[in-house]
Amino acid sequence: MNKLLPHQFATFFLLLVLLPTVVTGDCTCDSEEEDHNKEEALKYKLVAIASILVAGAIGVFLPILGKKINALDPNKYIFFIIKAFAAGVILATGFVHILPDAFENLTSPCISENPWGKFPFTGFVAMLSSIGTLMVDAFATNYYKMSHCKNALPVNADEERANEHEGHVHVHTHATHGHAHGAILSSDESGSSDLVRQRVISQVLEVGIVVHSVIIGIALGASQSPKTIRPLVAALTFHQFFEGMGLGGCIAQAKFKRRAVLIMALFFSLTTPVGIVIGFGISNVYNENSPTALIVEGTLNAASAGILIYMALVDLLAADFMSAEMQKSGRLQLGANASLLLGVGLMSLLAKWA
Repeated sequence: MNKLLPHQFATFFLLLVLLPTVVTGDCTCDSEEEDHNKEEALKYKLVAIASILVAGAIGVFLPILGKKINALDPNKYIFFIIKAFAAGVILATGFVHILPDAFENLTSPCISENPWGKFPFTGFVAMLSSIGTLMVDAFATNYYKMSHCKNALPVNADEERANEHEGHVHVHTHATHGHAHGAILSSDESGSSDLVRQRVISQVLEVGIVVHSVIIGIALGASQSPKTIRPLVAALTFHQFFEGMGLGGCIAQAKFKRRAVLIMALFFSLTTPVGIVIGFGISNVYNENSPTALIVEGTLNAASAGILIYMALVDLLAADFMSAEMQKSGRLQLGANASLLLGVGLMSLLAKWA
């Protein structure tokens, strides 16, 4: 699984880099930007690249490095609270940031009424994206489970007959060696299953975040208005930091090899800055109000929203809130719920500026 990561991300990144060339022409609506000042806008873009890069890297690496910090260990209660906050951020990103943008793009008067005005494509694409995420989630988990089972060592026949004869699972140890039957195997299988789930979750979640990050990076980079860019710099910096924490928590729990962890973390950190650079490069020909740009961006935003909403609700929040650790501690439940609402509230507040 880890061997495929560099090729998967390289192919996906190449597609995203080539995407803006599809939406550079076909302009029918004039840009609504005013107060164009390329020199001043360039200064803000450079600040945005640096601040977003640093904030994203800190956010995604913080939970990963938390393994070496006792307070941030994934097995500690504080990690559940931090993860609930990050999941709230991702949920608000899908519902409050991305989905409204997709609705605005696909209902714009700049695109033809037929068929875009006669069918709710935004909700339809988001729904299909969520279903597709579920299918990928299920199939990928099943595939890696089956691969693990094929590679598992067979159970000793004598031990299996002895267990059947006894009629119960038993564990016994000696001073120099130990034996374990039944219960230990089940524990290993359960641990492997959880690990597979976390690896699938982290990769699918990164895809949803990266699509959105590249789009907002291109939009910021193509803008020539300092008045538009200025508030976005701070808002997107916090945006990337919080999203990075959510993704970093999933990567930390997935226990990838060091190379794969580095690739995933750097890939996330670089997507928005690279999007800004792409947007700056095509700013002279790019028109965000062209029909092609609106349709492509709206469809990708809707798909990204569907992925993030599914992942936040099903794979992050439901998995943690229904876990044994959470259910047996009222204080942890209270803290996690408060943290979730705080994450949702702060990220929703950022929608005022970004």
